[in-house]
This record gives sequence, structure tokens and C-alpha cells, in this order.
Amino acid sequence: MMPLSFLSRRVQTNCLQSNYSRYQSDEVIAQYCDAHYGPDKLGVGNFSRQIAQRCFEHLEAGQQQSALVLGCAVGRTAFELATRFRQVTGVDFSSRFIDIANRLKKTGRLHYKLINEGELLTDHGICLADFKLDKTADRVTFRQSDAQDLEPTLTGYDLVVAANLIDRLPDPGSFLSGIHERIAVNGVLLLASPNDWQEKYTPKKKWLGGYFRNGRAVKSYEQLQKKLAKHFESVNEPIDIEFTLRKTARTFSHGISQVTVWRKRGYAEAVNKIVKKYTLIVYPIGAGELDFSLISVFIEPFRALCVL
Repeated sequence: MMPLSFLSRRVQTNCLQSNYSRYQSDEVIAQYCDAHYGPDKLGVGNFSRQIAQRCFEHLEAGQQQSALVLGCAVGRTAFELATRFRQVTGVDFSSRFIDIANRLKKTGRLHYKLINEGELLTDHGICLADFKLDKTADRVTFRQSDAQDLEPTLTGYDLVVAANLIDRLPDPGSFLSGIHERIAVNGVLLLASPNDWQEKYTPKKKWLGGYFRNGRAVKSYEQLQKKLAKHFESVNEPIDIEFTLRKTARTFSHGISQVTVWRKRGYAEAVNKIVKKYTLIVYPIGAGELDFSLISVFIEPFRALCVL
């Protein structure tokens, strides 16, 4: 088991946007390892685990084939989802986060150091078996990629998770407008964000909310509803989930993320399109009155292939 310091301190040359560079240092990586796998802090439960549990609450029978976790960091939510999903893909812009996640997947263990005070450090360790995540870790694939420029093959998922991500994207509106292309019909989208809009991450003209327009306050959730309305329906009202990030033994960051769950529209419409397309194949012309319900049952196994 190698300490976190085995990671190179070279500046990552493929980091196209400077607002991601903060995630490349040993110190920040150690903080995220602790946030994902360390003990609860200040009475706040594990955020990554709670996000996964929230996802499980909204999945229907047969909807646990594949999941995509955007902004997966060092992998806790992806590993949690793998306990129920057959296949999970974790994506993060930081190659060093992905290195850590892959090392955990491969070895099940990791050592890292946290700042106690000043130059004094304390040793800490991660063991996936302690969380009962080791048996299904091989179901997860981690890859380095930009959430706003994903490969075309990353599509057809029953679940897509983007937790504490959209307020760190250069163009969150564009991301939301295209996210339906990644999700299977009737699939679930979970978004979580503290709506901490800052110009060093997102140009102000691209903020979802947190500003005034014509004297009226523009709020992030209202804009989220507008952006997603065409392809999604809201499953429930937003809820708050707290999160913490340890900086030193006595210094913490504390935030509250607004969590929303959405279901992709169009399952019935998709089935009807498939039925009509293949009617001549499965039911010849002139054979009498067509019972579409029977064909719908026949097509049901192909639901996950339908992405509108």
C-alpha cells in the first residue's frame, strides 16, 4: 500500500480549463479521500453514500442495469451504486482522482495523509471491505473525461448522477440541455448542487441562478426546471443533503446541497414508435385487428435501448 505522495506533482498538461487545477494537488486529493471514505464529521453523514441511497429510492424494477456518475471524484458513490447495478461508469475531469479510484478498485486499499496542523500530518487508510464495497468493485469502470464533452458511447443509462458538479461547469445550461441523450427512456437523473456560483468556475452569463434579471431574482432551481422540462418530469420536491470537507484537524468546510430527482419522459411514446415500425414484421397486413398491448409486452425487454 503506497502513500498518497506516490502521485506525481507534475502539472497536468491536458487540463484544458484552469478551474480544475485545484483538484490536482496531493492535499486536495487527500481531503476528498477523507470526505468519501473517512468518518462522519460534525454530525454530518457521508454525502456520497447518501446520494447513492437517494438514487436507490427512485429506481423501478429492472432499472438497475447501468449507471453513470459524473464528477465521481475518488469513487465512493460509484462503488455504492455497484452494489445494486450490474455496470457503473465513473467519470471525472481530474486524472488524479481517477487514478485513486482505479487504485482502490484494483487493490481495495489506500493510504493517505491529512494535515493535522501546520506541517504536522496524520496517516489514514481506506479499505473497501470495511464498507462492504469490495465484492462488487469490479462492476465499476472509471475514466477521465469532461462532463461537457462525453464520448458518444456513454449513453442509454438507467441512472445518471451529477452531484456537486453543475456549479463548477463552464456552461451548466448546455450540460443540462444535452443530458437526456445519456439516459434511457424512463431513466433517472439525480442532480445535487449547493448553487455556489463563482466566476472563477463559471462565467457569470452562464450561471443558472444567483443573479437579478430585470429587477427579479433568478434562482437556480427555477432555471433547472425550465432546462429539464422538455425531456424530464420532476420526481419530488428538492431536498437538502449536507456535506463536509476536512482541511485540518480543526478546520472544515460545510455545505448544503440541493438534491433533485428527475425521470426521463417518453417511454410510452418510444414503445409506440417501435410498435409501429415493426408492425409489418411481427404482424402482417391483412391478418386482422392488431393488439398493440401484446406487441408492447414483446418489446419491453428492449426498453433500455430506447434513448430519445
